[in-house]
Amino acid sequence: MSAQLAVELDRSSPIPLYFQLAQRIEKAIIAGELAPGDRFENELSLAKRLNLSRPTTRRAIQEVVDKGLLVRKRGVGTQVVHSTMHRPVELTSLFDDLTRTGQSPTTTLLEFRVTAPGANVAAELGLEHGAEVACIRRLRGANGEPLALLTNFLPIALAPDPEELEESGLYAALRARGVHIRLARQRIGASLATDAEALLLEEKAGAPLLTVNRTAFDDSGRAVECGSHCYRASRYSFDTTVVDK
Repeated sequence: MSAQLAVELDRSSPIPLYFQLAQRIEKAIIAGELAPGDRFENELSLAKRLNLSRPTTRRAIQEVVDKGLLVRKRGVGTQVVHSTMHRPVELTSLFDDLTRTGQSPTTTLLEFRVTAPGANVAAELGLEHGAEVACIRRLRGANGEPLALLTNFLPIALAPDPEELEESGLYAALRARGVHIRLARQRIGASLATDAEALLLEEKAGAPLLTVNRTAFDDSGRAVECGSHCYRASRYSFDTTVVDK
């Protein structure tokens, strides 16, 4: 049986009908209304049910196929594949973003240790010689699958308890301590998964990963954490809006 999705289209809207339909399908997959492996309703049936032309319906489905959320299989039809986490480039934590979109985040604490920071970390956090930091390494999952490896460094006085980090996000733990992050400097890039990263993220060695290096600052301008994160490119993307100056 093919999954039939409830769809409401605003025919008075200036937004093209194909785009409205594509957005509805994408949201349904990300929210779990359509599960990985579900067969999607065929083009002809969907067009007839929604009173749309076949070219409009075909274009909508192709938009979602191009984003990697649907796949066309000869002799099978169109199927839902694993959803991708689309995250806006904002000053939020991954845990908060996953929770807000209903994606059931999980955290495995891989490492929690007190150490002397390297020169780069000390410079990012503005630490004096001899200061120590908490090094925290976590595996973040969503909907039962690994999604990201997160490594963060914090001044000892701000470090949450290990138990907190398995129950909530780092930024939530900092907020509970009265630390309010107001600004962050970050760099988004890419890398190839090492053997160790591939094992934890359930990817092949050499698979593409998205990377983010971020330093966050509180209300007073004090650097409170810096992190180096890598995400499965097959399950994760960043959304940005650009404007003309």
